[in-house]
Amino acid sequence: MRITRRDLTRATLAGLAATPLARPALAQTEAIRIGWLAAMTGPSSAPAIGFNRGVLFAANALNADGGVKGRKIEIITRDTQGDPTKAVNATQEMISQAKVHAVWGPTNSGESLAVTAIMARAKMPNIHPCVVDQLIDTKRYPNAFRTAPSNGQWDDAVRAYCLNVLKVRKVAVIGDTTGYGVSALKASVAAFQKDGAEVVYQANIDATQPDMTPDMLRARNAGTEAIIIWSVSTGMEARLFNTRGNMGWDVPFVGHPSMASGEIGRLLSRPSNWDKVYAIGYKSCSYGADGNLPAKSQELVSRLQGKVALDDTLLWWVAAGVDAVNLIAGAVEATGSSSSEAIIRHWNSLTKHAGYFGTYSFTPDEHNGYPTEEVVMSAANTAKHGAFALAPGYG
Repeated sequence: MRITRRDLTRATLAGLAATPLARPALAQTEAIRIGWLAAMTGPSSAPAIGFNRGVLFAANALNADGGVKGRKIEIITRDTQGDPTKAVNATQEMISQAKVHAVWGPTNSGESLAVTAIMARAKMPNIHPCVVDQLIDTKRYPNAFRTAPSNGQWDDAVRAYCLNVLKVRKVAVIGDTTGYGVSALKASVAAFQKDGAEVVYQANIDATQPDMTPDMLRARNAGTEAIIIWSVSTGMEARLFNTRGNMGWDVPFVGHPSMASGEIGRLLSRPSNWDKVYAIGYKSCSYGADGNLPAKSQELVSRLQGKVALDDTLLWWVAAGVDAVNLIAGAVEATGSSSSEAIIRHWNSLTKHAGYFGTYSFTPDEHNGYPTEEVVMSAANTAKHGAFALAPGYG
């Protein structure tokens, strides 16, 4: 029988296909694909820009060191522009087409509310830093893990500072008119009242409202001793601070981390309007009385020098982005697998996992991983390399 070259080629290919060791398994060599749902543009872009710097730094560092068991990290970024509809479309594309192994983000609670159920149905491992409490539910969303405090934890820290450190009993609570602002104000008012404080004024203010004088006058006339702010709008916050200055009122502001954003400094009519503003911060990203960061955070800042800009962002955003990539890579490293089941199982077993932003612990029944004791208040106008001095009153 005459054997042709074509017959020989077919036989060779068939033999290769039947031999398991003829080529390395794809799963052992393919990139670890991390989906990154980032509002890189739009009105809420500042956090995502900071997170993104950490994400890219961590991925580049891992890849330069050989990857994870020889597998490179691939970041697949989609700009959601802060739009829940765009976030939904990007999530579906990442799952069905990009075939990502895990998703980091969104970093905006409104977007997360729109996509969390989609990722749950796909059993897609998801970590995010969004604060709305109902985004974490181990029964409905067993794949979703929070790597930042919940709004309840933020609220606890703000209330404790007002009542126990500032020693005030009469507060005004102000939020913007977004879904977040409305829900955060409602929860804050209820918690203050439960703890025996008097909420003498409350208002949801449109973030584009040009004149804050009427609301500030009502708050002062009601006897307010501290003003609690729940908004991500730096423009609205700067107008509130400027109005307080124009009124000659020294009432402290306490609340949302955005009150410490560098954007506010450019919007103030005078620098002193930023005095007595205390924003939510974190022990990991706070300078102590000695002027130093915690050792682990200082090590990260040293590694970032010359590679990642920090003066126009917040260190915790960058650090949280680094931790997100490392948590996904660490799950693959520990289990030897990038399957959804393996990643989720590994995260469910983490106990006091030391990241740069926080110390994370998860169980199958608890996916809020950030410890409340690491949430502190910062003096908003003390930024240096994206970190802040602790607010007055901490030991």
